[in-house]
Amino acid sequence: MNGVIGLDQVAVRAYRGMCLARAFDTKLSSLYKAGKVFGGVFLGRGHEAVAAASAVFLKKGHDVYNPFIREMAGRCVWSEDALLEAARSYFGSVLGCMGGKDGNVHWGRPTQGNPAPVSHLGAMLSVVAGMMLAKRLRGESGDVGVACIGDGTTSVGAAHEACNLIAVEKLPVVVVITNNRYAYSTPNSEEFACADLVDRGRGYGMRTHSCDGTDFLQTLSVMQQAVQAARDGEGPQWMVATTLRMCGHGEHDDSSYIPTELKEAYARKDPLDVARRQLLERGWLGASEADEMDAVAREVVQRAIAQAQREAPPEPRMMDWRATSWDPQKA
Repeated sequence: MNGVIGLDQVAVRAYRGMCLARAFDTKLSSLYKAGKVFGGVFLGRGHEAVAAASAVFLKKGHDVYNPFIREMAGRCVWSEDALLEAARSYFGSVLGCMGGKDGNVHWGRPTQGNPAPVSHLGAMLSVVAGMMLAKRLRGESGDVGVACIGDGTTSVGAAHEACNLIAVEKLPVVVVITNNRYAYSTPNSEEFACADLVDRGRGYGMRTHSCDGTDFLQTLSVMQQAVQAARDGEGPQWMVATTLRMCGHGEHDDSSYIPTELKEAYARKDPLDVARRQLLERGWLGASEADEMDAVAREVVQRAIAQAQREAPPEPRMMDWRATSWDPQKA
């Protein structure tokens, strides 16, 4: 496969992030059902290959990475302490990078190229655009911004405005659209009239890419091409990866609106199963190594959650609640 040669170490690193994310999601789901986690719980089952690929080619300290609600695998690839920070966010620990002020997936470190996402769909695209434009104004080059959105977000006005700006300014941004077939419960057929979301990228004037988001190595290869093209000065890239959300929109949603035959078809194409099989077939990972990686992932998740549960919540009277106030040690 073109682009895959030499990706053995990158692929293993991405797969490790996928294992950590799946272990975290599994544990978090159990805690939510046991009444130990409150508020929204959003999982990334089925998104792991796209998420991990979206971050594995980036350079921390230089590039900008903006994941959203299902990119835990990408977060794990981007940062070694992602699991602990995610746990701290869900359990409201004052020691987390958000100081216990926000929950679930709304956490990040802007000064490290990882802006904290908000629930307003499409809003973060303009933030990434702004960060990359600021780099240009400072004379910095060779850096890339990756912004992750879903199929539903491509129909939001804020996303359109941001994509238009990104295209007009020819910013080195890779817009990663994970098409999981549903915007919450709305199917693609009721979301957009074009034949394929790739067409929307062409309409903006961006170079477009597409892949089967359940095919681990194909996703890695295409993502590598998109990131490298942006880094080489070829302008913004529009990347569409098609997969399925193998769970509800959130843990409060039973996803009963997804046809059984579609669930069954994608259950056979679980990104983790596909990735493991591909790595074993190529000899990039041994069976015992893969088993150990799974076991270690579960242990790391258990430790992170246990630590976050022991930590204190914020004390309202002692907190600085200004929205523009950032602790340099945490940001």
